[in-house]
Amino acid sequence: MTGKRLLVIAALCALMSFHAGAQSATDMAVLKGLAPVTVLPNTPEGQAALASNYTVTGSIQTGILRQSTLLPYAQQQQQALQDVFITGGNIAQLADGLGTTLGSAYVARAHYLDRTHFTNLSQAVADVIAYANATTGAHSNAGKYFFANQTTDGKNPVSSEAMAILKDIGGAPDMFGRSYGFPAGSPGADAYGNSRPFQTEPSIVPIVGPDYLNVPADNRVYNRGPLMDLTNSPSFPSGHTTYGYTGALLLAVLVPERYQEMITRGAEYGNDRILMGAHYAMDVMGGRTLATYDLAHLLANDPAYVGQTLSGAPAIKDFQAAIKLARADMVTALQAACGKTMQECAREDTGRLSNPAANEAFYASTQTYNLPVVYPKNATSTEDVGKLAPEAGYLLTVAFPSLTLEQANQILTETEGPGGGYLDDGSPFGIYSRLNLYASAGRAATLASAQPGNAGATNSAAANPPSKKKKTK
Repeated sequence: MTGKRLLVIAALCALMSFHAGAQSATDMAVLKGLAPVTVLPNTPEGQAALASNYTVTGSIQTGILRQSTLLPYAQQQQQALQDVFITGGNIAQLADGLGTTLGSAYVARAHYLDRTHFTNLSQAVADVIAYANATTGAHSNAGKYFFANQTTDGKNPVSSEAMAILKDIGGAPDMFGRSYGFPAGSPGADAYGNSRPFQTEPSIVPIVGPDYLNVPADNRVYNRGPLMDLTNSPSFPSGHTTYGYTGALLLAVLVPERYQEMITRGAEYGNDRILMGAHYAMDVMGGRTLATYDLAHLLANDPAYVGQTLSGAPAIKDFQAAIKLARADMVTALQAACGKTMQECAREDTGRLSNPAANEAFYASTQTYNLPVVYPKNATSTEDVGKLAPEAGYLLTVAFPSLTLEQANQILTETEGPGGGYLDDGSPFGIYSRLNLYASAGRAATLASAQPGNAGATNSAAANPPSKKKKTK
């Protein structure tokens, strides 16, 4: 069932200043997980990471550092401008990750009519999108002001319990503003803290072209206004990236035949925020980790996450069951439009995400952005996902239900990306920062297709398994 709906969750991605409420239990867990960013100025390793964050961000934005992007630099800049407007009500802008055929079929049913009105593929799909976005968006918003000046909205202090998060580890807010010469309230800086790259970098390359709604725009009007004013919207973590990975992961589990491509699309969406001059690499990595952590807990039906009263979203008590309903609607609608099986339709792709080798290379480049190691111990060891974060396996089992949770967590462990990054401090939250979902999805799809009775249940991930990573000791 489709129909016009008002975008009631626009606040989820920090498009401008927000007025958040008091921290919930899940807010507190996420804030604690992201808090290692606040101690970076305290050590030589952390200072090196902060310096590299600034340099890498500026070099990507200006094109000095040419990445393995999915499009040539100039075209990727235009994609970044397209990605600024958030289609939070139906995640339509991320649907190109579904491929030429499935993506077109999805957008034909779920699209934006203007900036506030949109359609959805079905109510079941709309419900899981709204609930997931409201969950991750609330945590991203809480983080922005907490890490800027330890407030809920720029002015009102957080609780004493939240204050203790930084006090206990010796952390301090406004780590980017202080490190890059634009502390809170100084001329040209964010009034609250953590000034953005377009405020701190010496130069920002302009990007001019049509936005998602085909309106003439550029990155300045989406950074400094009037279309979007981020001058007093703290930088960390990236709300756009949180939204992008939330939507990409949802579409990945709803259409597992395109899991790897959807994860690549999430990585591209986050990286596009760097191209716009709106976010640092650390912001993007923080948003990715937050979204992945939250989605795993949602998919695990964590009692702290399900059945919550969230603005603009239905109270979903069983997120796994809601995903199954949404997936049934997706399969029915997309197969009817394609006229073939989901597996056949998924292979019909002539877009920028149709090259598995390019997808793998790009995704890998965004895992750490080559920022220096902060926690050497974790850089030289394999962290056991099953022991640290057993719920992480649901990121795979919900998409590939023939796998056990133990199998899924073993895959996540064996395919981990580089460790020791600025969030990888050995915590259950930190391990999410090094999960390589591109590689793990390929391994999971291959294993699932080999299970008895699953012959033919392959997808692009199984057909194009990622290169194997040597396990560190």
